[in-house]
Amino acid sequence: MAEVKNKQVVLKDYATGFPKESDMDIVEGTISLKLPEGSNEVLLKNLYLSCDPYMQMLMSKIEGLEGFGTYSPGSPLTGYGVAKVLESGHPDYKKGDLVWGFTKWEEYSLVPSSQILFKIEHTDVPLSYYIGILGIPGMTAYAGFFEVGLPKKGERVFVSAASGAVGQLVGQFAKFTGCYVVGSAGSKDKVDLLKNKLGFDDAFNYKEEPDLNAALKRYFPEGIDIYFENVGGKTLDAVLLNMRVHGRIVVCGMVSQYNLAHPEGVTNLANLIFKRICMQGFGVADYYQLYPKFLEYVMPKIKEGKIVYVEDIVEGLEKAPPALIGLFSGRNVGKQVIVLARE
Repeated sequence: MAEVKNKQVVLKDYATGFPKESDMDIVEGTISLKLPEGSNEVLLKNLYLSCDPYMQMLMSKIEGLEGFGTYSPGSPLTGYGVAKVLESGHPDYKKGDLVWGFTKWEEYSLVPSSQILFKIEHTDVPLSYYIGILGIPGMTAYAGFFEVGLPKKGERVFVSAASGAVGQLVGQFAKFTGCYVVGSAGSKDKVDLLKNKLGFDDAFNYKEEPDLNAALKRYFPEGIDIYFENVGGKTLDAVLLNMRVHGRIVVCGMVSQYNLAHPEGVTNLANLIFKRICMQGFGVADYYQLYPKFLEYVMPKIKEGKIVYVEDIVEGLEKAPPALIGLFSGRNVGKQVIVLARE
């Protein structure tokens, strides 16, 4: 069986400080399109790759990330993707199936079947949605908001990094639940997007707020019931001063802290005691069993046009390194997607 060229994005060496494009290389290898004899692995043609904030930690060899896997210098980056099955040694998958799960940053990948999370049954929506609203970001927003946040109608919700892949959905889920929701983002365009397209009640540019505590008191004069945490640092510290009694802080990410040599301290944690706040971290992998329930919730809203999902799409593996680095600095608007092939 013929071997084909296989372009890859590999990590040159672990990043020191903030990751850079130069920490990655585009290389061209080869791959056989025939499974090894007796293999139960799955050969994939990668169609869409996901850029996600946690990847910057893996590029920098930060301790304590066992649940996210590891990156190795000289090997392709890994992440979530949508792919087409070319050959399968596993009975659950056959040639031509569309799947989403964990793959490598390359054109073709040979992966263990355990890395495929779900077979794609609904093909009447864009396939890129399976690394966005119907994939990990969607499940993260759903599980974090409903299972950890436990929202009730009329509650006040604050979302940081609100125009990102997860935040934009949390805000809309909050509105569907009958909550008041405010988001923060890092540019005027993103704030406009939150207010005018994504249906947030209000939004602000945190870069234009010298006093985040005062800003939150302006938008939440009666305090915050649920904070969906994506950034950490100074924002978290200010939020703690503005939480209501029995409030919930859903800790999804802390993107402002991942690559600091000395992460910022949080000084207002005593409010967890004073206000009986529940602050809980979570990982989406603990909630995969809810995927069918999640699809029941979100799929009708997509088909009826009740939910908006903003994607930032680039074409070609060569564009992957700048797209990934741009994600860490907030250059993207919405979910960052890399298209390798559309089928």
